[in-house]
Amino acid sequence: MAATGYFSKSLRTCQQCTFSRLSHPSSHTRAFRTSASAKLEASIETGPSTPEAPPPPAPTESRRNVDPNTVATPRLERRLTRTTGQQPIGSRRRRAALLTSANVPFEQLPYQCFQEARKLLVADRKEKLKQIDEERRRIAKVQADPAEKYGGEYIKKGRLVRMQNYLEELKILADINDPIIKKRFEDGDGDMNRPIYRHLADQQWRKQRRLILMQRINQMHLVPDMLAALDPTAEVRMLFGRRSVQPGEILNSRVSETPPRLNVQVFDKGQRHVSIVVMDPDVPNVDTDGFDSRCHFFAVDIPISPTSTAVPLLKLPGDGCVLRKWLPPHAQKGSPYHRLAVFILEQKEGRTTGEKAKELKSMAKSPNKFSLRSVMGSLPSRAIGVHLFRTKWDDTMADVMQKAGVTGANIELKRKKPEKLPYQKKDGARYR
Repeated sequence: MAATGYFSKSLRTCQQCTFSRLSHPSSHTRAFRTSASAKLEASIETGPSTPEAPPPPAPTESRRNVDPNTVATPRLERRLTRTTGQQPIGSRRRRAALLTSANVPFEQLPYQCFQEARKLLVADRKEKLKQIDEERRRIAKVQADPAEKYGGEYIKKGRLVRMQNYLEELKILADINDPIIKKRFEDGDGDMNRPIYRHLADQQWRKQRRLILMQRINQMHLVPDMLAALDPTAEVRMLFGRRSVQPGEILNSRVSETPPRLNVQVFDKGQRHVSIVVMDPDVPNVDTDGFDSRCHFFAVDIPISPTSTAVPLLKLPGDGCVLRKWLPPHAQKGSPYHRLAVFILEQKEGRTTGEKAKELKSMAKSPNKFSLRSVMGSLPSRAIGVHLFRTKWDDTMADVMQKAGVTGANIELKRKKPEKLPYQKKDGARYR
């Protein structure tokens, strides 16, 4: 009881002192501040008062410029995509931080732990660069040595290939932990000539977009209907005008009437020549009660590289490159949806010349008897990329077929009704 009375008396004393300070305006209390010291505050209070400039108004969505680096709301992201066709750069949290913070260089962030970690990364990179120089000297030595020293030209070539692969791996390990590299990649400023950016782009593609593509390929049975096996190593994007097509999407016939633009991104260095084949394996054949394949586009000797990825099918040169011009995808009324598969075939022997070019031209002249396996057999190649979309009968299909000169728009396909088995009356004695 004594302790309780003491604490209550002390509390009353504190309240009286507080009320007395509030009742006397001459007494001054200073709040806690972190922007200036007490001496600086005193000099500011005693000095001549000058009117302070009003603070700038907080940025609002109506005043903000639609910038892919600073859009931080879903509404502005949709406006950016709708007006400019660009995608926001980086995460939404990062864009909001850039919008509300000063423009400090990333490598000069004033965080002690961050700077200490950068020192470790710099030391590790110097060690990797030494290993790269040593590996290059070893490769030069092996190239200068005679093949008999390693047991033949074949064994020497295999050794050099393994050493080159190890050298590329060291180049990636030297930059894989650099935060500046990761920032530039997230900002879309990466140079695809460097192995690290190709590696990061490949990992990003395989994390989600390739999984979706393989799911569509398996669901729609492109394997084994068209190829026995398929392992894409290049990312293929398709655009009709400004519309990006997702794998397996059903398109209106007006959209697919004109040739698309492809973006083929490879993740290994060097230039190569590829062939592009667009096929429809779902052409109904009434005579055989089955389906045939039809070629809608065929082009060869198209150069691509990690930095040269755009392939507009409409602007490809027609002399020797385009063997079969774009045929608009079409489907007759009553038929199921048609799968349109786009295959990117890497030519192992470079450009086609001589007899092979003549053979491919003769195959392209008969599009209704076109076989992808035959093309890959006559033209040594392997499928490195694939994309697909679907089409079916719609209100504008007849006009598209008429413009393309395709007959059969007035024909409607119907399924045959199964014939009923003859009725057999069962013996009623078994139920007695």
